[in-house]
Amino acid sequence: MSHSKRIRSALWMIPLAIGAILFLPTPWMGAFMAVLLLAGLHEWCALAGLERPQAKWGYLTANAALVAAIAWTDGPAHRNLMAAIAIGGLFWLLVPLWLWKFDFARESSDRHRRLKLLAGMLACVPAWAALVWIHGSDGGPAWTLFAIGLVAAADSGAYVFGVNFGKHKLAPNISPGKSWEGFWGGLAVTLALALACMPLFDAPWSDLWRYALLGLITGLFSVFGDLFESLMKRHACIKDSSALIPGHGGLLDRLDSIVSGLVVFALVKYGLAL
Repeated sequence: MSHSKRIRSALWMIPLAIGAILFLPTPWMGAFMAVLLLAGLHEWCALAGLERPQAKWGYLTANAALVAAIAWTDGPAHRNLMAAIAIGGLFWLLVPLWLWKFDFARESSDRHRRLKLLAGMLACVPAWAALVWIHGSDGGPAWTLFAIGLVAAADSGAYVFGVNFGKHKLAPNISPGKSWEGFWGGLAVTLALALACMPLFDAPWSDLWRYALLGLITGLFSVFGDLFESLMKRHACIKDSSALIPGHGGLLDRLDSIVSGLVVFALVKYGLAL
């Protein structure tokens, strides 16, 4: 892909994302994220092998209805949001097993198609719930930027360390360009960012281990999200989820790490009472 196209696309995507997080009220931010994720699920249909237009729109409508139901019935305690996030967390705990069993559900069949469509829902709907919960919490916009920043740090750190030091393949059957050196480098950068941001949240040094754990787990699971989408593309023999974003591919190619990262970030933040 052209580096100039990637840079030009980033020049409008990054300010748009930051502006939305900082200035949109949480309900509008949730609606914005829902539209993005539904567009991503439209791309997911191709990865799952769902081709008929009526079936695609039925799948998207079902996911939109689920998001709307969670939003409209959620109360002050946010039990519905937390239930969705917890289900997403369980899904991402199982994803490494799917990555390990590379050929699982690879063959084209109705059963495998339904399984992959379910996986798309379990990846995207909990990610939407996590973003709404994080953004709606005290200091929500800052926490949301922090979460996405950790994911970006893991991705950027992995790229820099992988290009300069990568020798040992991380998952050659799934993403040949990723290396163990990049993986550990990405986690190191994520850890450094998590600790560097502590003063922004007025966190005492006694919370250092909490922020370190938050950064490391978020970075780790963001890699799982990236690899999982790459696995689905390998199964579908597709290079990019779409050609929507010049130089970057599709929405899923930008959101793959974020959907997993948001869910585990929300769970760890809640569990550590941050």
